[in-house]
Amino acid sequence: MKLTSVLGTVTAAIGLAGALSVCVVPAASATPSSSGAVLDARSVDRFVEDYVKQTGLPGAVVAVTKGERVVHTAGYGHTASGRDMTERTRLPVASLSKAMTALAVMQLVEAGEVGLDRPVVRYLPEFVMADGRHREITVRQLLTQTSGMDDFAYPDLTRAQPHTLEEAVAAMRGAPLSADPGSRYRYHNPNYFVAARLVEVVSGRPFAEYLSAEVFRPLGMTDTVSVDSTGEMPDGARGYVRAYGTVVARSHPRWFTAGGHGVVTTADDLARWLIAQNGGGVSAERRRVATARTVALTHTPPSVPADTEYAIGWLRHRDDSGTEVIQHNGQLLTHNATATLLPDSGVGIAVVTNTGMLAGDDAAQITSGLVDLARGEEPEVEKPFSMTADRVLAALTVAAVGLGVRGVLRAGAWARRREGRAWWWTVLRLLPLTLPVLAFAQLGSLLGLLMFRAGTLAQTTYAWPALAVFAGGGALAAGAVVVARGVALVRWGRGPGRERVAVPD
Repeated sequence: MKLTSVLGTVTAAIGLAGALSVCVVPAASATPSSSGAVLDARSVDRFVEDYVKQTGLPGAVVAVTKGERVVHTAGYGHTASGRDMTERTRLPVASLSKAMTALAVMQLVEAGEVGLDRPVVRYLPEFVMADGRHREITVRQLLTQTSGMDDFAYPDLTRAQPHTLEEAVAAMRGAPLSADPGSRYRYHNPNYFVAARLVEVVSGRPFAEYLSAEVFRPLGMTDTVSVDSTGEMPDGARGYVRAYGTVVARSHPRWFTAGGHGVVTTADDLARWLIAQNGGGVSAERRRVATARTVALTHTPPSVPADTEYAIGWLRHRDDSGTEVIQHNGQLLTHNATATLLPDSGVGIAVVTNTGMLAGDDAAQITSGLVDLARGEEPEVEKPFSMTADRVLAALTVAAVGLGVRGVLRAGAWARRREGRAWWWTVLRLLPLTLPVLAFAQLGSLLGLLMFRAGTLAQTTYAWPALAVFAGGGALAAGAVVVARGVALVRWGRGPGRERVAVPD
């Protein structure tokens, strides 16, 4: 078995990540169970506690509603600082924030202060990009993520992070567009940075202040705030990453979050948010923050482009059973969140876990079980894919390192076998061993390509630690073999331009 054969599985492992990350919330079974499962506090507790026990999930908060009624809110496990999770524990919900930002913009549309299909620059002259087509981007296109911006044209999470919305918009002056505005959907956080800045400028109030006054407080979400960076989140957004069947606490790097992924909230407040979404903009206390028509519009994908499921801060689709699902997920490197609305039944589900993206898809897995429960089916615990995949990666890592050690020890024999061969042929034989090194150096980009998001190698160590270790171990092994063989070639006089000498076996 050759070292390059094992190390070639880096690409396959990354492909597994892409395939497993396509569906944010796994489709629930469409076959009704005869168990007679009921969506109530006891059933929710039983399922989530079972999930925590079987998967080793450190902590989660859950909110379940039906119509105007709160079915259950609760916390499970503990935070990274060791505090017990409760329904009042404040956690970051990442991109669930986009629906809240969208509602703030839509309030201004209702008030006649913003035109949904007017160019953004009409209200925000400071919004300037390198591509002149930016002047055509409408407010609706920002909110539906069809502006023509995307992560590969402007990789915001790989750049120096701004401190304010004004700075975030100003930093886009050199950014290109990747498509004509309105022509295609591409998920991109800066769409919502610009939308939040628009709220600031049009309303004349700081974005966080506007959200608190016009969205959170009217809905009774008194423990909810919007912050500008992960550094302002509880414990600095410190959470956990999954690796090799266990969890490891890690601090989150500083990311700018306002507008796109900066809301911090609780299970209790998420329940209030879900009730308002299923209730046409009206809270359980009968306070209205938007018209039913406006809320319905935020749940409805645009007709152009025709293939998008992204509405205005929400995605809408039919699952395998044909049920309408409105949802959005949120991912930080150390936390995951999912909000789901089932309009046919009026059920709302929100889950936030303190495990990070990709390898720790716990919020999606818990949501899948709770959706089953809402349909009267008995939910089953589906463990995160990494709990199985990491075992495979661990075995491959050991194999790659073992083959690397073997290659180093046998470098002398390999060099002797080059006797009489042209130097260029020897170089060609070494070239395949550079591939694992290149794959490791570009791992962040390769993984990001499959997830349609630009990323860095450091971020990969959060998103899927076992994959990063495998790629790093393979690169180290391959590099060591190249060096050892190069030294052996020089030692035995077989390097390029060296006189060949006969060496007895």
